[in-house]
Amino acid sequence: MKITLKDGSVKEYAQAMSVYDIALDISEGLARAACAGEVDGRVVDLRTVVDQDCELSVLTLNDPAGLAAYRHTTSHVLAEAVKRVFPAAKLAIGPSIETGFYYDFEHEPFSREDLDKLEAEMKKIIKEANRLERFTLSRQDAIKFMEEKGEPYKVELIQDLPEDAEISFYKQGDDFTDLCAGPHLMSTKPIKAFKLISSSMAYWRGDSNKAQLQRIYGTAFAKKEELAAYMEHLEDIKKRDHNKLGREMELFTTVDVIGQGLPLILPNGVKIIQKLQRWVEDLEDKEWGYVRTKTPLMAKSDLYKISGHWDHYQDGMFILGDEAVDKEVFALRPMTCPFQYYVYKNTQKSYRDLPYRMGETSTLFRNEDSGEMHGLTRVRQFTISEGHNVIRPDQAEEELESCLHLAIHVLTTLGLQNDVTYRLSKWDPNNREKYLGDEAYWEKTQAALRSILVEENLPFKEADGEAAFYGPKIDIQAKNVYGKEDTMITIQLDCAIAENFDMYYIDQNGDKIRPYIIHRTSLGCYERTLAWLIEKYAGKFPTWLCPEQVRVLPISDKYNDYAEKVKKELAANGVDVTVDSRSQKIGFKIREARLNRIPYMLVVGEKEEADGVVSVRSRFAGDEGQKTLDAFTDQICKEIRTKEIREELVQEEK
Repeated sequence: MKITLKDGSVKEYAQAMSVYDIALDISEGLARAACAGEVDGRVVDLRTVVDQDCELSVLTLNDPAGLAAYRHTTSHVLAEAVKRVFPAAKLAIGPSIETGFYYDFEHEPFSREDLDKLEAEMKKIIKEANRLERFTLSRQDAIKFMEEKGEPYKVELIQDLPEDAEISFYKQGDDFTDLCAGPHLMSTKPIKAFKLISSSMAYWRGDSNKAQLQRIYGTAFAKKEELAAYMEHLEDIKKRDHNKLGREMELFTTVDVIGQGLPLILPNGVKIIQKLQRWVEDLEDKEWGYVRTKTPLMAKSDLYKISGHWDHYQDGMFILGDEAVDKEVFALRPMTCPFQYYVYKNTQKSYRDLPYRMGETSTLFRNEDSGEMHGLTRVRQFTISEGHNVIRPDQAEEELESCLHLAIHVLTTLGLQNDVTYRLSKWDPNNREKYLGDEAYWEKTQAALRSILVEENLPFKEADGEAAFYGPKIDIQAKNVYGKEDTMITIQLDCAIAENFDMYYIDQNGDKIRPYIIHRTSLGCYERTLAWLIEKYAGKFPTWLCPEQVRVLPISDKYNDYAEKVKKELAANGVDVTVDSRSQKIGFKIREARLNRIPYMLVVGEKEEADGVVSVRSRFAGDEGQKTLDAFTDQICKEIRTKEIREELVQEEK
């Protein structure tokens, strides 16, 4: 057989060979470094036997899939350690992930002390350098094997495998065996640097109706230096975590008696959201041709039955009443679209009236699972820059492009354009009852969105099963500091729902024609965007967004009147400004203003008052020297008006 290697060279063998043996034949060094293989594009275990012509890459820690195998093996070492230290724990699943690995267990919550004990036990296991041996069993024998070990979650996994699935196990030394498809290292010996990072609750199979498990997160690297750098990165993440930083900066808080997923936005947070909202509304209405609507926060179930949400989305809604008992049942709205359809229908529209773009700053309610909620990124009540564009079919391409350009403009202004990825969210053809329309409808609408992304030269991935029930979406995705991905902005094409609401326009021939509808956001959820901005800028927002843009610092009480005069002038020009009139030393006031992440500090004393100037200190350039009040006012007003993002002076913050 002929084996074509990554560099294009060809090796010939007269007999079948494992990936590991081929690596060993190439060089002992490669075999030692090998973590997995890639045969004709498919990642396989080192033990996989190659018996025909193929293209082969031997994967090492320099390859993402090789690193994943290394981390996956580390997760098995963790599982063995847990079974040694806590024998009553039950095993669930333990995959590698982008940042390392995790393993889920049925057990009491793990403390930091528990994790330290497990790390020590893992080091012992690694030192034993046990080989990992792969073997397979029939379904019946595999179930019996795991039943005898008292591992109910493994039994369930086996029972749910397809009938023709190969059921494989990895034995690790004499005492530990785990159900696993692999791939894995040949032994535990190569594992050099790892760390158990945290533990949290997780639902079995991500279902809140199933058992609560304990998930241990960890990571592993080839070198201790890489691990140390990653741990330093995690410390930076903790400083940026919006859930921590947002509370410290008094942007939001939560209260148990109010409820999970119902944050209180505090005055500083409200100021930021107000600025975002006013900007977006003006942008949409004055520059992008939207009309503004204001619709109810709830409606009768009748409305949601027409839209299809009652059948397709009821589990995610807050229902007020019981249809079996009450004459009228209401629900808090999870989206604005069915309400805005009646705004459109209020007057008859002709083809000349389209596109008809409706924008609304909408408060919505979604019954999120308690395990999914986190800070401001996943809440039960939120506000969104929602809009629905009713269009003629021939306007679809141009209007989709316009919606995408608006979203990109918003992202660029906020400095977030390089932090997003694009996803074409498609239907799941294997779950057709979830969706409106037939296969031809979905192929047509998905192709329309795909062509827009291609034409705009935006790299994107496609995801089955992520579409709305009425149409596919362009989802603009971003990750939080911990790597969890959320949808920030969405653009959806809907060619079906107008029929449900008897929406039409009159064409050139006087005929009634069904319009298409684009469901879109320009900024997305304000709460989630605030969380994103907190983490992006570590709380040091661009000046135009800051709740406090300038703090005036009088050197002593004698100059408070001049400080108030400076404040009055700046406030009259729309600047958010305060005066620190406390009887504290100026150095103390400056340090506190820096800790509060204030963009500009204006120091005023005898010389400043006499000359009608201010001494400017900023986050961006440190000491900017003395300026006339008019000159500084012009400077900051221009910065706010243009929404400039100035580069931070890192040295100043140290």
